[in-house]
Amino acid sequence: MRFRAKIVDLACLNNFSRVINTIAKLAKTCTLRLTVCKLYFILSDKVANGGASMWCELCQGNFFDEFQMEGVAAEHNEIYLELVPENLSRALKTAHSAKALKIKLTNKHCPCLRVAVELPSLSSSSRIVTHDIPVGIIPRRIWNDFREPTVPDFDVSIYLPVLKTMKSVVERMKNLSNFIVIEANLSGEMNLKIETDLVSVTTHFKDLGNPPWASEDGCQSSAQGRDLESMAVARIDIKKLQQLLAGQQVNPTKALCNIVSKRIVHFVLLHEDVSLQYFIPALA
Repeated sequence: MRFRAKIVDLACLNNFSRVINTIAKLAKTCTLRLTVCKLYFILSDKVANGGASMWCELCQGNFFDEFQMEGVAAEHNEIYLELVPENLSRALKTAHSAKALKIKLTNKHCPCLRVAVELPSLSSSSRIVTHDIPVGIIPRRIWNDFREPTVPDFDVSIYLPVLKTMKSVVERMKNLSNFIVIEANLSGEMNLKIETDLVSVTTHFKDLGNPPWASEDGCQSSAQGRDLESMAVARIDIKKLQQLLAGQQVNPTKALCNIVSKRIVHFVLLHEDVSLQYFIPALA
């Protein structure tokens, strides 16, 4: 099992750092799945137990100048590692003006991702700062626990308002309640509401637009034949939503939300070279 990769392009490096920072805000520990073409960061808190889950996918070719890996076996050419993303995020903080970044899977005393940052220096020799980040090797028999989460048939899919605006609304509401109600319909309207014994606050968004899911591949969602004005509603943990919005450094070109009434809210943030899915279960 071998893995090594290198980034030389500074824009790619900064982009990669932003993605890792976002993930570090969403997950204390996560699974890094390496394949020949892609990297996946996976958080699979069991949604049934009220935990959020995440699936973030990166095409390695959009970030790395060199990328070599050999998985556990020829027919299972993948590597699954458990890591603390905050450790990787901290290691990358030293890299914002680096000449190059190398990442390598090593096993001196325990399995580690070695992150070597080559910094520019005035003399001809360069300075290299090395971070060893401990990782756990996930055995093949439990890989199936880390498959892409299936998206249940949603009642409504809607584009999100500007994330900065949404973030400031949610941050104000967070001081008033632990829960937020998200509701949306197929006429491009979305409301964020909190209701407590003392106060009821609603922010309305209009003309957001609804993604054309059904027409694209003929896939039926339960949104088909639904009354355009009727609201799909889910009450979720406001902290989990705030975490998603506060940690957002991916600057998505498209951001949307699928709601399965009273069951789950599924956020999808798309950027040219990154896609991030985040699932927050609804509370009764």
